[in-house]
Amino acid sequence: MSTGGSYTAALDLLTAALGKLPGIGAKSAERLAHHLLKCPVQDAIALATAIQNVRERVRHCEVCFHLTEVEQPQCGICRDPKRDHTLVCVVEQPRDLLALERAGTYGGVYHVLLGKLAPLQGVGPDQLTLEPLVDRVRSGLIRELIMATNPTLEGDGTALLVANRMAEFEVVITRLARGLASGGSLEFANKEMLSDALNGRQPF
Repeated sequence: MSTGGSYTAALDLLTAALGKLPGIGAKSAERLAHHLLKCPVQDAIALATAIQNVRERVRHCEVCFHLTEVEQPQCGICRDPKRDHTLVCVVEQPRDLLALERAGTYGGVYHVLLGKLAPLQGVGPDQLTLEPLVDRVRSGLIRELIMATNPTLEGDGTALLVANRMAEFEVVITRLARGLASGGSLEFANKEMLSDALNGRQPF
């Protein structure tokens, strides 16, 4: 019986699985599947083992919801006594945290919301780690929350949600400065960037 335009069942299954990854279309999935078929067996097995390990061993930090491993309930940042644990930067995802860490200038800790408010996609406050953040602030040990959600409609809405939820507590709420990037040009800046740059101006 002819298989038509398909390969073997196993290869078709792999291609379909790869095609479910973000940013991977049908052609890319097919190329990746054939690459895994042709590469050394140990390389393919190593990839499969790495995927299995990350699914079994990686979890969210019990304090900030960044990523950690099963042996460590708290991530390395939350365990670091040199960090300022009274200063909490609120981000949407672990990758946002890593971007800020790469800048190398922040000495506080974080709280990862694991998403952003997006009602049209079915993401409401209950899908975010908002209540654990409220509990952290309620403890009285946090002096400032830095809103570092992305500068989008959903990100700003999420920051507003967090700020409103914290209204009953004596905690300072700030947000990342916005505006022109260093080395940028006015003519290439959009109106939102220019507006933020003007509204957030500082003494010279």
